[in-house]
Amino acid sequence: MITSQADDLDSRVRAAAMTWLRRRCTPEDPIVRRDELLGFQFEGRTFPLIDNQLGIRKPQGMTAALSILTTYTSDMARAPYDDAVGSDGLLRYKFQGNPRHYTNVGLRLAFELSVPLMWFYGIKQSIYLPFFPVWIIAVEPEKSQVAVALDDAQRHLAIDGTASQIERHYAERITKQRLHQPVFRQRVIQAYETACTICRLRHRSLLDAAHIIPDRHVRGVPAISNGLALCKIHHAAYDQNIIGIRPDYAIEVRTDILEEIDGPMLKHGIQEMNGHRITLPRRRSDRPDQTLLEERYHIFRTTVYT
Repeated sequence: MITSQADDLDSRVRAAAMTWLRRRCTPEDPIVRRDELLGFQFEGRTFPLIDNQLGIRKPQGMTAALSILTTYTSDMARAPYDDAVGSDGLLRYKFQGNPRHYTNVGLRLAFELSVPLMWFYGIKQSIYLPFFPVWIIAVEPEKSQVAVALDDAQRHLAIDGTASQIERHYAERITKQRLHQPVFRQRVIQAYETACTICRLRHRSLLDAAHIIPDRHVRGVPAISNGLALCKIHHAAYDQNIIGIRPDYAIEVRTDILEEIDGPMLKHGIQEMNGHRITLPRRRSDRPDQTLLEERYHIFRTTVYT
């Protein structure tokens, strides 16, 4: 009887929480604040979706863990994602201290029962990007961690050692598309206070997180210091070497573009930006790496003048 009651509470809470997140987190506003997660209302009472101090939320009365949380850390404190992905391309989440702690037991039970969880990924202090549903698909006690699937397709992939090369590439692609790219986008846009660094346009749906060094390159890491918040016009202009950004943060427009006569977008949106400086994030650690800017600016100059 106790088990059936716990199972019923478990399924009701998960369904209610994920329904609320789908309504709350839209493409225009996909992030959620810590106070919202702590103040979630379930059947007339406050039922936090995250633990106030721990990374794993396993509520009393529920059979398995409900959610996991990754705390925001700056680029300076930790290289992004270095220890989060296994050789099979699947994400890993570490146990909290003692493997016998009730939260870690809750993760194991989430695996055994194949129940969906929510993963709240920190993109700024007390602000999270939610991923749901996710599943625990393996427990690796020797490494004090679990393997996490971001979608239903990843749930059926082989774990370390048995995955084929095709499966590994597929898992890596899903991990990049479903976690790394969205986290990078939101962290960069938050750092630039939801505004284009060139023109200050503030419409989130028209903003991109542009890489200074493209992510296909070894040095193209998904770090805020390798990113710029750009509106879609200026992102395309930057990628096409119509606009360059110097290491001193000054904007340079290609000479032939400056000589063109077109409409008001070219005149006011691009030509008049020449010589202006980009707007920098408040936090020094979030500002674009000048070494990376210099490397990218060299490509701009080489492409334009050769």
